[in-house]
Amino acid sequence: MGALPKQRISKARQGRRRSQDQLSPVSLTNCPRCGERKQTHYVCPSCGTYNGTPVIEPRASKSAS
Repeated sequence: MGALPKQRISKARQGRRRSQDQLSPVSLTNCPRCGERKQTHYVCPSCGTYNGTPVIEPRASKSAS
């Protein structure tokens, strides 16, 4: 048989514990090269640069297809 709780956990105590479980929104910044919004510390998907250095080939734009 497994361990059983000695006392019931109140809703307030349960809520205080669960208050730390929320997700924070993703922080976005403008790319210094092309000005598009991108996630911080990630390669820009529109121009393919990271910290001013070209890293990957940029994605083809959706309007070109």
